[in-house]
Amino acid sequence: MNAHPPQPVDRRSFLILSALAGGGLVLGFYLKSTGSLSAAEILKGPAPSDSFVPNAFIRIAPNGVVTLISKQPEIGQGIKTSLPMVIAEQLEVNWRDVVIQQGDLNPIYGSQGAGGSTSTPTNYEPFHKLGATARTMLVEAAAQTWQVPADECHAEACAVHHRSSSRKLGYGELAAKASTLPVPDEKTVRLKDPKDYKLLGTRISGVDNPKIVTGQPLFGIDTKLPGMLYAVYEKCPAFGGKAVSANLEAIKALPGVKDAFIIEGTANLTGLMPGVAIVGNSTWSVFSARRQLKVVWDEGKVGDTSWDKFVALARELSGKPGAHVLRKDGDVDAAFAAAAKVVTAEYIYPFISHTNLEPQNCTAHFQDGAFEIWAPSQNPGSGQDLVSRTLGVPKEKITVHLTRSGGGFGRRLSNDYMVEAAAIAQKVPVPVKLTWTREDDLRHDHYRPGGLHFLKGAVDANGRITAWKNNFFSFGNGAQAGSGGSLNSDEFPGRWIPHYLAEQTTFETGWPMGPWRAPGSCVFAWVMHSFIDELAHAAGRDPLEVRLELLGDRDMVPGTGVRAQPYNVARMKGVLKLVAEKADWGRKKFAKGQGQGIAFHFSHRGYVAQVAEVTVTPEGQLKVDRVVCVCDVGAQIVNLSGAENQVEGSVVDGLGTLMFQELNIDRGRVVQSNFHDYPMLRMPDAPAKIETHFLKTDYPTTGLGEPAIPPIAPAVCNAIFAATGKRVRQFPLSRSDLRWS
Repeated sequence: MNAHPPQPVDRRSFLILSALAGGGLVLGFYLKSTGSLSAAEILKGPAPSDSFVPNAFIRIAPNGVVTLISKQPEIGQGIKTSLPMVIAEQLEVNWRDVVIQQGDLNPIYGSQGAGGSTSTPTNYEPFHKLGATARTMLVEAAAQTWQVPADECHAEACAVHHRSSSRKLGYGELAAKASTLPVPDEKTVRLKDPKDYKLLGTRISGVDNPKIVTGQPLFGIDTKLPGMLYAVYEKCPAFGGKAVSANLEAIKALPGVKDAFIIEGTANLTGLMPGVAIVGNSTWSVFSARRQLKVVWDEGKVGDTSWDKFVALARELSGKPGAHVLRKDGDVDAAFAAAAKVVTAEYIYPFISHTNLEPQNCTAHFQDGAFEIWAPSQNPGSGQDLVSRTLGVPKEKITVHLTRSGGGFGRRLSNDYMVEAAAIAQKVPVPVKLTWTREDDLRHDHYRPGGLHFLKGAVDANGRITAWKNNFFSFGNGAQAGSGGSLNSDEFPGRWIPHYLAEQTTFETGWPMGPWRAPGSCVFAWVMHSFIDELAHAAGRDPLEVRLELLGDRDMVPGTGVRAQPYNVARMKGVLKLVAEKADWGRKKFAKGQGQGIAFHFSHRGYVAQVAEVTVTPEGQLKVDRVVCVCDVGAQIVNLSGAENQVEGSVVDGLGTLMFQELNIDRGRVVQSNFHDYPMLRMPDAPAKIETHFLKTDYPTTGLGEPAIPPIAPAVCNAIFAATGKRVRQFPLSRSDLRWS
């Protein structure tokens, strides 16, 4: 990272930037009508409030260099590459000649969060229009220069061509002229026909890849500023505890230590928690000093809470009605009484951590009552708000630079590390970089909540699923379940089974929780599709056949309840049938200890089905031999390389949580500390082969960061049953005995 990273582009800086372009063309707005205003006039001063809404930048310099600003945080999902590709496609530029710059937090860009697989669906259509508008203005500039009708000209490869005379003008030559033209109404701008796309749908390498593989600074943890100090922040091992006292004077006397102090903090479990800060000349010096830190803690109210106690309580209450009825259709008791077969099961999964490869970090500088912050955040606007509310500094005095994040998965939607760095920086006269250790990251995460599902299902004499009951126990704080810990009343197979009852009881914990990749869906799909397989087996029927029958003949199922969301059955059946075809479902022969499993799920606007093939040795060792994925995320895959990467990464991520990851919480604190007791998936455990197929449909293009995660766990567990006859009802697999003979 440069010693002086670029300042964020506010409205005033935006105008200056246009002047510095030396007559170039700069566009950075949603394409609402601007009347007769030209691009140059818009850039001369504040536009009327109803004239445009800031979003993204296109900058074309007189020398022809095209710079595109990527406004969303890049957390490994590839958005810094894929969204600029959309603009480049419509702009008709050579991708190899485009420069991509990361935009800092600024209202000029509009929304800048990256979570919930929303970046693509939120920006896809506006970015098409932005690129097409710039192209239209460049064509018009060329037409006026040649004094010919614009429809005799066309744009291609960073230039405008006149068909009949074969004349050509490069974009750099046209930039100054284009900037004087009225911005056309978006309704008059013609988008390229998808059949003419040259860039979208191809495989494009990530724009940061060369820097990543050569170790150049990109990430928050790489930030270096002149005169910078380094910090570490010790929090109470029990969630929500406070520091009463500490051996601060002894710590200050240690080599390399500049200061040490207690921060009172707040009661916000995902904000500024109380703790002790140590500031010094290097990360090593403050980490070393921390080992000698002695703190007297007030551990608060969570010291008597534990995972095992909550599990025991859930089992004790499982035979009673849940605290809240989420959905009730038909008469489940009568349906169970009339059933040919009834199956009961308990499914349980633990709390888990995000374990970003890059631990949480942030660099902050407080000077003249204002903050300048460098943060690897998924939600920088929320971080700015948190710093403002917590530390009493107006938002307009908080500048946030976006760095690349070494993984997010929902963890960096919270910004506790940002407000911690800011709180420390308020007491230090120079820039300070806060770095968490791996132990900090594991023990002070905002966790995916665990859960227990007590299920009962019925099939009739024809093998049809007729009744379903789910008594679900979750975890939260106050009346609110943790992120992903609230079962939607519409959750599949609700709305499909005539006699259906879903209930939820939420235990108050005092434990910090937050979104984990595909919140809720990442575990609910495993529970539901594993139990569907149990019912299919009880009925003696093929699991694929049962699923297709359950989905039924309706193309759409309307949403109900508070979070009503329509379900496109036709799309789901499309991916389900295609994955069965690609995986040769029902046609392959497997030896003892080998098997296939199938599952599907709808989440984050995506329809995904997967088939897993596994081998389980007699000693119980699992190998996932093959995973076949079919995804329907709409009409266009933006970057085929990035899309495949997202699906393959989802499979690996989901498999890792299934096989190894669990946290034990005892006395209000996490027992595990690092990768030696919280193992991650390693290469030998990864699937030998992952096949990805995209089913394009005539629906809006949506995201891929999360939809492919939910089906992998049930597909693998159902394959394990097919291979061994053993049903997996508990995460992680390390708790299950898969041995067979």
